[in-house]
Amino acid sequence: MKKQNLPQDESNLKSANMTEVLYVTDENDNYTTARSIGWDIKKAALDESLALINERIEEAKQNVANHIVSPIIYFMELNKMDVQVLAAYVGMWQWRVKRHTKPKIFKTLSESVLKKYADAFGISVDELKNFNGK
Repeated sequence: MKKQNLPQDESNLKSANMTEVLYVTDENDNYTTARSIGWDIKKAALDESLALINERIEEAKQNVANHIVSPIIYFMELNKMDVQVLAAYVGMWQWRVKRHTKPKIFKTLSESVLKKYADAFGISVDELKNFNGK
C-alpha cells in the first residue's frame, strides 16, 4: 500500500490515543513505516471479535449464577485466558484447574489455592470467593 493511501478511519485506537504502525511504500517504492489511527475493515473485525468475547463473558457470568461452573471460569474469560494459560499462572496441572471450575470442588479450595487464582486474576480472594454471577 502506498503511504498516501494509508487509511485513517476512526477506530478504537483513536479513542485510546493510540496509532498502529504499518508497512507501506513511499514515493520511490521503498518500504517504510507509517502510523494509522484505524481502518474500517480492521475495525469491523475487531468489533466482531470483542462482541464474541463479551458474549463469552456474559455466558460465563450466567453459568456462575446458575451454579453450573465456578467463578474461576468467569474470571478466566474476563481476563481472556484459557485453562492452559491459567494453569501456567497458578503453577498447577491443567486437569487440576479444570476440576476447580466445578462449583462443588471450588467451595472446598483452601485459602492458599484461592490466593493463587486471585493473584492470577488481579483480584482479592474475597472477590473470587463471593462472586455469584449477579
